[in-house]
Order: sequence, then C-alpha cells, then structure tokens
Amino acid sequence: MRINQFAQKNETLDTVKKELSELGFLTNETSDTIDGKKLFREFLEKSFPQFQNKSSIEDYFTRMLASTEETLADFFAGDANLSEEVFYCVALQLLEFYEDNFLTVKDFLKAAKDSGVSVIDGDFTKSETVLTAWYQLLTTHNTKGLTFLDELASRGFLAGKNLPQPYFFNGKSQAVFDMTGVIREVVYVESSLDSDEDGVRDLLKVEIIRPKESDISPVPVLFTASPYDQGINHLTGDTKMHEVNVPLTRKTPQKVSYEEIAFGKVPVELPAEREVLGTAEKATETFFEEKVYSLNDYLLARGFASVYAAGIGTKDSDGIQTCGSVEQTESMKNIVEWLAGNRRAFTNRVDQIEIAATWSNGKVAMTGRSYLGTLATAVATTGVQGLETIISEAAISNWYQYYRDNGLVVAPGGFPGEDCDVLAEETFSRSMQAGDYLKMKNFFDEKQLAMARAQDRITGNYNTFWDERNYLPHVKNIKCDVLLVHGLNDWNVKPRQVYQLWNALEKAHVAKKIILHQGQHIYINGMPSFDFHDVVNLWLSEKLYDCQNQATEILPPVIFEDNLEVEKWQGLDNWENEHKKNWYLGADQLQTAPLAPAKVTFKDHLPAKVFEKYAKNNQLWATELLEAASPMTENRFLVQSATLTEDLFLSGAPELSLKVSSSENIGLLSVQLVDYGEKKRLGVTPAMLSSKGLHLGYQWRSDALREFQLAEKTPFKMITKGHLNLQNRHNAYQVDDLKANEMVEISLQLQPTIYKVPKGHKLGLVVYATDFGMTVRGNQEIVYTLDLDQAQLKLPLQK
Repeated sequence: MRINQFAQKNETLDTVKKELSELGFLTNETSDTIDGKKLFREFLEKSFPQFQNKSSIEDYFTRMLASTEETLADFFAGDANLSEEVFYCVALQLLEFYEDNFLTVKDFLKAAKDSGVSVIDGDFTKSETVLTAWYQLLTTHNTKGLTFLDELASRGFLAGKNLPQPYFFNGKSQAVFDMTGVIREVVYVESSLDSDEDGVRDLLKVEIIRPKESDISPVPVLFTASPYDQGINHLTGDTKMHEVNVPLTRKTPQKVSYEEIAFGKVPVELPAEREVLGTAEKATETFFEEKVYSLNDYLLARGFASVYAAGIGTKDSDGIQTCGSVEQTESMKNIVEWLAGNRRAFTNRVDQIEIAATWSNGKVAMTGRSYLGTLATAVATTGVQGLETIISEAAISNWYQYYRDNGLVVAPGGFPGEDCDVLAEETFSRSMQAGDYLKMKNFFDEKQLAMARAQDRITGNYNTFWDERNYLPHVKNIKCDVLLVHGLNDWNVKPRQVYQLWNALEKAHVAKKIILHQGQHIYINGMPSFDFHDVVNLWLSEKLYDCQNQATEILPPVIFEDNLEVEKWQGLDNWENEHKKNWYLGADQLQTAPLAPAKVTFKDHLPAKVFEKYAKNNQLWATELLEAASPMTENRFLVQSATLTEDLFLSGAPELSLKVSSSENIGLLSVQLVDYGEKKRLGVTPAMLSSKGLHLGYQWRSDALREFQLAEKTPFKMITKGHLNLQNRHNAYQVDDLKANEMVEISLQLQPTIYKVPKGHKLGLVVYATDFGMTVRGNQEIVYTLDLDQAQLKLPLQK
C-alpha cells in the first residue's frame, strides 16, 4: 500500500519541541538532549495508551522487530545505537504496514519511501533527529486512514490530558472533545419565505449535534443542507419518471438573445415576522438519529458542530419543494444567517420562544455531496455573511446541464426519465405526514404541473426556468473560500459542472482548491491512500478557527488521482491549460497531421429486437457501441489512432469540430473519446476494505475503509463524452434551422477530464446519435453524414 499526503506540514525544531511537550512526549524528566536511542524508547513507552503498566509495554516490545534479525526488546537491551533503518522498521510496524509479510522486507528505508512515508535523513544517535522524525511519524498516515496521532487518540491517548479545546497539532484540530455527552437539539429557523403561500413565513427544521464543551466555548459549524434528510418518496418518484423512448422532434427556428430569457427575481411582499413571546437558552426538542455524513462525525470530535437541515417542503418544515430554485437557496441561506447570529429561530413550531445559536462562533462551512454540495454552491453565490468556506462534492453548478445539454433532454447517468419535477416529488417529505399533506396536496400538485411545463421536455432548450437554476452567473458574488471535490467518472453530476465552476471562480478572487478522483458519484473520505480527512481538517482549521497553518499555501491548487497507477495522487497548478494539440479525422484514421478529405455515414435506426435489448440494458449498449464488431457497427463512426509511442496526458475539455448532415430536418450528435488497449483499469467504485476500520475519535463512531482497486482487464475504456442537438449549434437557447441533407458546421466541447492514455494503447473517437443511457431514444430512420475535410479533435494536454 502507498499513502499520499498533501496536508502534512514541515515544522521548525522549536515548533516540534513545543508541540511534543504539549502532548507529554517531552517532559521535565525527558530531556531533548539525551541519546537518540533512549529518547526513542521513551517516546515509544508513551505510545500504547491501552496498556496500564510498564510491564505490558515491555512485553509488547518482545513482539516487535528492530530488524529482521532482532526484536525491539533485544535491541533496547543491547549496545547498538539507534539507526535510521531501525527507526523506520519500528515506524512501519506502528503504521501497520506489511503486517502479513514483514519478515520478507529487506530494506526498511526503501519500504518506507515506497509506501509514501516521509523519511527524515540524519544522525539518529542525536536527539534533534529523533525529535523531528517522531513528530513526522505522528503526522504520517497508517494503513487505516488515520495519522499515527489520530490512531493514538482513538485509543485514548489524548483523554485526560489538560489540553486546550480546540487543540492544534501540525496545523490541524485534534480529537480532544468528549463524545460521550454530545448535545442533540432541534430548532426552527424563521425564513424570509412563504413558499406555500399560506400567509405565514416558512419555518425550517434544523437538527444540531455539537460537543458539550460548546456550551462553555463556542465552536464553528459544519452545515449540511440535504433535502433528503427527512425522508425520500422513492415510490412516488418512480411513478413520476418521464418516458424516454420518445422521438426527437423538430423545433421552430428562433433567434433569441440571452437577455430575453434571463431570470429576474420578482419582489414578493412577505408576511410579517412572528411575534416573539419569550426567549430560551436551551432547546426543548431533541432527536435520536441523524442522517450523518461521516466526515462531519470525524470533525465533530475535533471541535466542529454538525448541523443538518432539509429546507422548504420537507417533513416538519413549511413550504414546498422547488428543486434548485432561488427559494430553495434562500431557505438554506437563512439557516446560515441564524448560525452566524443574523436571524432568529424558535424552540418549536408553535410557542414562538426565540433561541439563539450561542454555541456557534459565527463561522460556518457547508459540506456534502450531490444535492447537498449543490446547495452549498448555491448559498455561496449569495455572498451570505458567516459562510467562510464550502466543501462542495460532486455538486451541480448549472441544473440545465444536469437534466439537459446543448438543446437536448439528457438524463443524469443511471436515472433516465428523471427531471426537476420528479426530484421535487421525491424530496417533498411533507407528504409523509398525512395531516400536513392533506393541507398541501392540491397546492403542491398545481405547482408541480407548472414546473413540468416550465422545465420543457419538448424542446430541451435553455429558458428562464433553467436560468434561475444556473448558479454560474452569480459566482462573482462568492466571498468564501472554496474546496471542490469531483469524480472524473461521475456521469450523474458530470465533470463539466465542477469544471465550469472552477473556471468561473477566477472572477471571485477567493482561495480555491479542487480534488479530482477517478470514481463515480461517491464520497472519498475513508480512503487510506489519500489524506482527505487531513486536507479538510487543515482547510477548516484555517478557515473556521483562524489557525495560522498556511493551508491555502500548502495545498496544491489541483489534486488528482492517477488513472494508470493504484494509490497514486498528484498535484497540478491548474486543470485547464493552454497547451492544446489538434488531431485530424480520416475515414479510418485519427492522427496529428491533416488527412485526405472523406465523407462517412452512419444510421440511427436499429432493428426492433436490438433496440428493445439496449433499452433494457444500457450497459450492454455502452459496451457494444465501442466493440470492433457488434450490432452497432452501422450505427456509429469509429476511428482510432496508431499505437501511441508515449503517454498522452489529457487535462481539460476536448473539443470536436466537423461538418455533419442529417437525412431529416432534425438531428442529434453524441461523441465519445475512448482509450483502446487491453489493461486492468481502476474500478470507478472503491472496494470495501473494512466496514468499521476507520476510527473517528475516542469512544466515538467509526467509518468504512474503501480503496480504488484494479478491476478485471478490459479492451477499452470511455474517457469522456458529449451531446448536441443539431438545431442548437450556437447555444442552448437559440434554435437554428436544419434542412435535410444540408451540411452544417458544429463545434462540440466534450466533458472535461484528467486522463492518461498509456503508450502502447490507441486513442479512439466514436461519433453516433442516440445515447441509450442519456438522450431520448426515438429509434428514428435517420442517416447522418460526416464531412471529415478539416475535421479536428482539439486535445488539451499537460506537458
């Protein structure tokens, strides 16, 4: 196994001594000028909090190695000096490397370096070297996804020590908070909305879990906005899914400017605020089981309160679900305002007893994946006071590009037929309380019908409805720092969502970082190979606790997971770059020099049995589309490069330019960039290593350990894809004319990626029409012709 650490700080010797003294490793009885071997032993003796007497520790030394020839106990009993080799032999055991074959290790220094362990060079007979090496070891990750100090803390090392709260070591807040008495409470924030139009401002249920120490000293807040938190109407949502086996239809050509469809918020006169009938210092409602995000649990033990809210239209709150609207954003913004001391809340829904967040220090971060991260992004674009940073994972930045793309109705991967109205139905958990639903059903149904019309599944055009749900024009308003996380194989919330946000943040002038992994729509906490917990801890310790740890300077702008090697993460200065290279398309060739002009054709229609097979099994279609010989041979244009003589390092959004005609006055184009070559590739879902292997704190919760692993060998892998309605060649709101058999020029930007095509493989390009996993599936009798004269594939490359 190899670990990759980006949040490990190099400290001065003075800081090392200070922080080791605070932890009790250096005491009045332990001089930092004694022999390195003796100092090492004293450090080790303090590193087994599970043992209550020294004889147990001495016994444990007999079961550890100093070398393949000697136990640690025999080494300490002998005359040999401490060496670098012995130190890292012991260090690897403490970090739990090579447990199953430790005696086979020939070179412990090399093994440590190969495992990603930071190795300190120097004279280990001297205390200064041992001090620095031990400090570095405490901040090094073990095979269980924790730093060695985190592991010690989970075994009680920090319990009972007279440490400040919070306590920072190596720039990160440590697990010194008592999790045996956490406080769970519920409040109701009064919003600046009346989304159910009942003449009363919407109340929003907020669930809080915080360390009991926050009653004495306020703590910062991690706020996770999740419309799923109070329940999901899965069955109702399934019945509302839209039919996707429908034909592509012609749209009336129209020249529309953006100004004509731009969203403008209409002022609404709000009901008066509730009368306050009293105040309270303590909440009067509690809860017993929160829909937890384990990253929040990890940070809770380190002095960050966790707050969860589902927002308007959810169980125990008021309002209706509106799926990405300005009202939904406002509801979550209102909760941030209360946490920052700028809005009021009540102890319950009826008594009108006001309660303040006196336990909050006024600094808030928003966290979460998918819809949760989406709302974090949305709230950030309001510039709300108190929101210091967001950690936005797999988030939507433009809802149009989630349910539409370039004039097409395009499904999020894995959810054909879903749309905004379906998602609103699924998350309208007010319907789970029958009495409440009775009052709201007719009003909500009317709003749902209006949403179905406004989202427009007929044309697929960008319109005012979608402009309201596009956060990108408002990124310039962001005032908080931003940490983004996204999967390069996420075909639910596709990579373009984070790519466009990343680029737009240049105008916001805030600190920004991005982490790109090779997975799909997943969380990445709990991976031993990558110090994600430490990255987040370092980031939040700076942003919410004002710890001067230089997180913004230490973390590289881009951290990405290599697709060619297991457990390899690297840093980059930027995702997109200016180095682009043109590849040219021929009738049977893809190369870097212009090719002879040629025209090729493919059809969209499939035999009924083949169509039905693919409609039921999208994965089979995805595989056979790329195979050399398959039922899809006549329904696509596939071209490959010669065998690559060196790795091709893609970084950014590829772009295809060519001329195309349709045999009808309608048409759509889909494109895939493909890596062809037999190889075991990383799976897009991490494999389970241990269901409870990651300890989040002392006498606290645990999380699963997972890791990306190599899957079975495959002959190819899709790198990225793109889609286009030929009547939306210029933009998604203007409808262009399209005449049958008339050549038109198109330029299609594919989803961005970071991907290395290894030498010995071939780069492939596949052009087709219907995408069974994403587009409508009309199975229409359409023939497409591609004019390859000057057809170019522009690839963004890292040098």
